[in-house]
Formats: sequence, C-alpha cells, structure tokens
Amino acid sequence: MPKPPRPNNGQADPEFGWVYGGAPEKTRIISREDLKEYQRTGRKPKSGKEAKPAKGPKPAKEPKRQSQPRAPKQRRIRLLPVIGVALALWLVFLLVVPIMAWGRINRVDVATNDGAADQPGTNFLLVGSDSRRGLTKEQNKRLGTGGVGDVGQRTDTIMILHTGSGKPVLMSIPRDSLVPIPGHGTSKINAAFAWGGPKLLIKTIEQNTGLHIDNYIEIGFGGFENVVDAVGGITICPKQRMVDPRANLKIKKGCQEADGATALGYARSRHTMANGDLGRAQHQREVLSAVGQEVKSPWTFINPWRYYAINQAMATSITISEGTGPFAMLGFGRAMTQVNGSGGLTCAVPIRDLAVHWDTERARKLFELLKTDRADDITPGLCTQGGLPD
Repeated sequence: MPKPPRPNNGQADPEFGWVYGGAPEKTRIISREDLKEYQRTGRKPKSGKEAKPAKGPKPAKEPKRQSQPRAPKQRRIRLLPVIGVALALWLVFLLVVPIMAWGRINRVDVATNDGAADQPGTNFLLVGSDSRRGLTKEQNKRLGTGGVGDVGQRTDTIMILHTGSGKPVLMSIPRDSLVPIPGHGTSKINAAFAWGGPKLLIKTIEQNTGLHIDNYIEIGFGGFENVVDAVGGITICPKQRMVDPRANLKIKKGCQEADGATALGYARSRHTMANGDLGRAQHQREVLSAVGQEVKSPWTFINPWRYYAINQAMATSITISEGTGPFAMLGFGRAMTQVNGSGGLTCAVPIRDLAVHWDTERARKLFELLKTDRADDITPGLCTQGGLPD
C-alpha cells in the first residue's frame, strides 16, 4: 500500500496528519469498505464513529465509617448518684470541721455589772495581747517576743469592729492613749489590760467611748503567727524599708509576701516609724484585713487541707467571751473581709497630737454615730488613718 508523502520540513500534511501524528485526532471506528477504499486509494475515510475510551474498572467504594457506639443512657444516669453522694460528703466536711474546731476555742468571762447599755448594731473588741503562753524558747527567739510566760502581759492591739445596718467600721485605739482607768487614775489604756485583764479593759473602753462591747476576741503572738501561716501567708505593702531588731523584722519597701513571723513583726514594730504607735495601728489593720481576704478565698473551701488548717489555727489561737456564738463569729469574719475596701471603713480614734491625746470633739461625734448605728454618716474628717485631722 502506498504511503502518503512525508513533507521535508518534518511537519505532517494536515490531510495526512491522522497518519503521521500531526494534530491529534480522536480514534475512529471505520467499516471494512472504508478500509479497503483507503488501502486502494490512500485517502482518509470520511465516515466512522469516534471510538469510546475503554472503561476501566470502577473504583472500589470506601467502606462507611462506623460511628462510635454511644454510651448507654443507663451508664450516664448511674453517675448522677455518685456525684450527689460526693457533694453531700463535701458539705458534711465543710460543716463538721468548724463544729469540731468550735469546741476547742478558749472562753473567758468578761461580763461587767456597770457597763454601757445595749445599743443598735454589734461591737467586737479585738485585742492582740503580748502573751507568750504556749511559746517555746525557739519561738520566742524567732518572733523577737522577749521573755517566756505572761509576766507584764499587755495589749499591742486594741480595735473595735462595729457592724450593723451600714458599712462595717474597724477603729483602732492606740495603746498609748491617755485615758481615765477606773480605780487607777489616768494612764495608758493598755495598762488596764495588765491591771485587770479583759474586764477592766472593756470597762475602761465603755466609760471613755460610750460604746457597748458585745463580744470580746483575743489573740496572742503565737496564735497570730499560726493563723497567717494557715492561710498560706499574706501580702504586706510597707511604705519604707523596715529594720527592727526588737520585733525581729527586716523587710524591704514595697508589696511582698509575708509568712506568720514576718507579718507579726510588721504588725508589732513601731520604732522604725516617725508616728510610732499610730503607724503600727495602721499596719495592724492592714494585716487583719489581708488575713480576712485570704480566709474568704474560694481556694479555702476547695482545698481540704487549707480549710482544715485554718479552722484548727483559729480554734487554738483565739480566746472569746462567754456568750459569743458561732453566728456572731461568722459576722465578725465577714466584716473583716470588707473593712479595707469600698465596703467598709478603717480609721483610728481621733487624736489631737502625737502624744495620743484624744480630740474630744471629733471623738465624741464619731462615737455617737457608732453608738446609734449610723456608720454611713461618718465623714472623712472623723475617720482618718492616723487619727489626726487631715
């Protein structure tokens, strides 16, 4: 069979491109007659159908993914009683621990026959004594408390916490305040505690302020350290570097974490500040408020070890008046978490000089507002941090 001539330039003639591979053409199916005609003449047949490409095997279908079997509904329902039992046990724990601790608290009779009459609101007298009772020689050395025992016991801290229809008020009474002490003439107010214990101190405060003391709370050196350590320490913010060998204190300026021993030294020190006892009273209110904030932290109620430690430390560290009930102590604790913020007030008894003579006029107005449970009417001029007028 003659072949069509191939062009010299290597390009296939369009007419015979289907033979030499010019422009690609689709494969066609031709009849026998067309094939014979092509073999005889060499011309490309004009008829024919396009050949359909051979069909390959169909791709195998992917197997359907089987969904994970759902947990039986009964299994989920069975978890509910387990969770309920766990919550019930936790609530029992939260109730039993403070009940057990309550029975370990020391109590003292502070009732007086000639005290101030009952008034609206509730007044707590908080006393931080310099009692060394229960401290070892090592603890006395670490805390810088001096001798062992209760010889010469006095008060480093005297505060009145008022709660009622308005904001809670925490008022410091500087321990060097010169006031009349029943049966002893005029002297520093902390001498009343040394001469007659809680009863004489309460009687002295009631006669000089007109405020009725409803509840008495006392904490010593060792107890204070235990409470601060039980809450995991607190944050203090001294405005200056403080080095006081008498309080075994050496801290830098600015906010920092403090353990029980450091917090106690910070609350006791007065020789490093120009305003002495007035500055110390501010530090004491700062420390007590910080402890209150730590106690009410959600972590206290989530961590069983912390919760137990705080309750035990409180129970073994404080002495309260007979007749002070658990609900009164709950009110005290709640108020202590509010006084250092916008929800409360902290101040000192109004004084007129650094010799700690009370400012009679301003003090009378402040006491009257507290006595009539009108804490929300206290003006900034009556309630200042150091007691001096602004």
